[in-house]
Amino acid sequence: MAETEVDDTTAPSLLGRLLFGGGLIVLAVRNLTDLNGRIAYANAKGVPKADTLVPAASGLLLGGGLGITAWKRPKLSAGSVAAFFIGVTPLMHDFWAVDDDQRDDELTAFLQNLALLGAALAFLQRARDE
Repeated sequence: MAETEVDDTTAPSLLGRLLFGGGLIVLAVRNLTDLNGRIAYANAKGVPKADTLVPAASGLLLGGGLGITAWKRPKLSAGSVAAFFIGVTPLMHDFWAVDDDQRDDELTAFLQNLALLGAALAFLQRARDE
């Protein structure tokens, strides 16, 4: 089967794809609609070239979320999402480097991103198995 075709008998659960991909799409759209705020936050975290990397990372997340939801180009889509979380998580949620009053929130965000990375890797493995 071609990479761009959807086979409902082999594609992962539609509900799972809608929940995961849809959530990623909403996160990406929120980033893109508050781009200046997201760039400012990334700058505050010391992210180099945040004005370039934040929109690019948000694009990875949006494209990956759309692709997983539709199960189109699933290896590329899941790989994009995984790349987003691998790049963003340690830079933006560095719980080990913040004050005690921020540590709990950053640790929670870090662990949430790890869980989402795990799901992306599971989708990537599923896409590779097809």
